[in-house]
Amino acid sequence: MVSRAQARKLALALPEAVEQDHHGRPSFRVAGKIFATQWDENRMNVMLDESGILTAVQAAPASCREVWWGKRLAAVGVDLRRADREMLASLLEDAWEGKAPARLLQP
Repeated sequence: MVSRAQARKLALALPEAVEQDHHGRPSFRVAGKIFATQWDENRMNVMLDESGILTAVQAAPASCREVWWGKRLAAVGVDLRRADREMLASLLEDAWEGKAPARLLQP
């Protein structure tokens, strides 16, 4: 289990990550691009590419589900009550990498 506060801390630990309101919900961004949203007390949506979403759902079906916006597979919904810290941290890092500018990705 990961608390809402722990999930927030993981997201904000990534380089240059900031929290901003997104339609009344917290969103986590890098360079103005959303990489995750705190949907409610028990769910965080993590914006991965389609392959990453499908992989997460297949690897952890008890804690991850597909999130569709219209006809687009948009995110993986992570049930924080069933997720473990390492899995969520890994998903957030992958999503962050997909949105971060190149200057932050260089070693």
